[in-house]
Amino acid sequence: MTDIQKAGRPDRLSIEHVDTDGIRVVTVRGEIDHAVSGVLGAALRAADHRPPRIVADLSGVTFMDSSGINAFIGAHQAASGARGWLRIAGAREPVLRVLRLVGLDALIPCHPTVAQAMSG
Repeated sequence: MTDIQKAGRPDRLSIEHVDTDGIRVVTVRGEIDHAVSGVLGAALRAADHRPPRIVADLSGVTFMDSSGINAFIGAHQAASGARGWLRIAGAREPVLRVLRLVGLDALIPCHPTVAQAMSG
C-alpha cells in the first residue's frame, strides 16, 4: 500500500492505493479541489497493470469541485486509451450529486461499494 499526501496540506487530502487481482484500488480521503487535483490525477493514472483497471474509492471524500471532475476525465481518457477502465465507488451523496450534475456518472460507472466496482 502506498500513501500520497500533498506536501504542506496533509489534512486536506490523503490517497492510498492497493493492487488486488490486477485492479488498482485508489482510496481517497478529504477534499478534492484545485490545490490537490494534480496529485489525484497522477495517482489515478499510476496503475502498473496494462490494461489499467482502476477503482477510485471516494467514500472518504467530503468535497469535490470541478478540478476533481477534470482529474477524473483525464484519468478515464488515459485508461480508456490504454484499453482499460476507471470506475468510481462509494461516493457520498454531496460528491455523487456533483458527479451526476455534470454527467460524469454517465461516462465513468459509479458503484455503491468497492466490491461492486471491482466486479463490474
